[in-house]
Amino acid sequence: MDSAILSNVRDVLSTLHFQAIPASVSALSDASTPVLVLGSVGIAGLSVTAYVASIFAGNYIQTWTSPMRILPGPKRESLMEGSFVSAHESDSHRLLESWIGTYGRTIRYFSIFGSQRMVTIDTKAINHILKDGYVYEKSDQIRHDLGAVLGTGLLFVTGKDHKRQRKAINPAFGPAQIRKFTETFIAKSNELRDIWSSLTERPVREDGWTRVDAFEWLNKAALDMIGLTGFNYNFDALHADGTHPNELYSAVNKSLGITGARSVWSRVLSYIPLFYALPTQESRARNAALGTITSIGARLIGEKKKEIMGEHPDGTLTKDDITGHDLLSLLLKSNMAGDLGQNYRMTDDEIISQVPTFIVAGHETTSTLVTWTLFALALAPDVQRKLREELRMHPYDSPSLEELNGIHYLESVLREALRLYAPVNFGTRVAQQDDVIPFETPFIDKYGVPRTELRVTKGDTIVIPTRILNRSKEIWGDDANEFKPERWDHLPQKTGSMPGVYNHLLTFLAGPHACIGFRFALAEAKSLLFSLVSSFEFALAMQPDDIVRHFNIVGRPFLDGVQSRPQLPLLIRPAKEV
Repeated sequence: MDSAILSNVRDVLSTLHFQAIPASVSALSDASTPVLVLGSVGIAGLSVTAYVASIFAGNYIQTWTSPMRILPGPKRESLMEGSFVSAHESDSHRLLESWIGTYGRTIRYFSIFGSQRMVTIDTKAINHILKDGYVYEKSDQIRHDLGAVLGTGLLFVTGKDHKRQRKAINPAFGPAQIRKFTETFIAKSNELRDIWSSLTERPVREDGWTRVDAFEWLNKAALDMIGLTGFNYNFDALHADGTHPNELYSAVNKSLGITGARSVWSRVLSYIPLFYALPTQESRARNAALGTITSIGARLIGEKKKEIMGEHPDGTLTKDDITGHDLLSLLLKSNMAGDLGQNYRMTDDEIISQVPTFIVAGHETTSTLVTWTLFALALAPDVQRKLREELRMHPYDSPSLEELNGIHYLESVLREALRLYAPVNFGTRVAQQDDVIPFETPFIDKYGVPRTELRVTKGDTIVIPTRILNRSKEIWGDDANEFKPERWDHLPQKTGSMPGVYNHLLTFLAGPHACIGFRFALAEAKSLLFSLVSSFEFALAMQPDDIVRHFNIVGRPFLDGVQSRPQLPLLIRPAKEV
């Protein structure tokens, strides 16, 4: 039946002049499924027509009754699509930048099914939106996409459920815990270093360079890190050769592979809630992978609960007992602590739902960040050389977290990479109630009237352009698009207005929805950079323009024109002793 429904959806949207649909839905549905069509469109098609029409009508009413209608911006590209397709291209930030340059610092544009979006680069407005994190929540579409890959963990839930889960999880990401995890981060980083060293013993070029796929190797190392520090589970991804497949490793790879391959068409379906449960080929594979991750997670939780109850037979724990070698043990102890408060405890199902969130979010963002950092260093040999010299001034092979944090130029390089190559291009928030947003700089509405605040109504959607703000010349100076770690020694005064939990950067967001694991990610990234940059020289294996960023959850590197998988081909060779 799903083939028939999808075919009818395609017919309906074609009738409505929707241009983003594919010529065939064979990639989405099982061709062997029997097709039931009644008439030229069929009952399913008529139902879909009515349903899509109701979505469009609701969005149309929202658009023309919302105070956001006074904002300037581009005209619709089409009635049904708006600028949906253009806004989801890999270089969508350039489109947003051009609109802001043309229409002003605060604009609106039309999106799918007659909806509208506000975009602003006013830092006071963004501070207000992020600070009131439960007034402005993720959209249903974003939550659907996250839930399909990560399950219904912390990144999925909203409101009181989010507040409750975050309070229970927060102790697991404290400074003392990250300090202990760093030992594992360094051990795995050195393991990757040794593997690359063995590869360079047989260089493929006469000048001594060896080609590696940096993204693939960093992804494996980060997965090993989250396995051990997250659950005391050994993926052994760095040594996996496919002969003895690890069930959990295979499920994670399958989930991320499906995520990276999403088409515009599958994104369209995420805006039609009726189809959230539609069994497509993509959703079946994704659900199977998520089911495997969740099942193994439940088993791990059961084992760890037994261990904890063995240590505390009476079941009584306090904050002082929240210690351990992995996030899951820490989370379970935190959730069982008597001083947490009954209203903040998570159910077993809620704890299980954190497992795919920890695994996927905990390694994908870090591997992507370090990949882009090596990309930047390959393009800036002087910066690379300076960083290597400073790293080699610290003769230890296994530095502590404090020692890593004390390496000044490493900190500057990482901050600059986080600024230029934020894993996420932009975020969206939907107003859960009527509100008034204040602005630092008055915006000019489409009638030419300057305004210092904007009233929004429940259901209005706001886009937070992370990448644009992190690269704003108004905030960071005329060299904002250049990779210059030295800028962090003398930041422009304007950067003080930037919201963020980490060093005036929007990368980890701010407020109650700020990244709970940002310290974890920073320690991972510093460990990898310490081991690799001190040991190797890096150069790109191709022209920089051949590397493009494709976004789903995070912006991973792809070869231009090659859609098969994310990758970053680098040339490496042992760094000469100074």
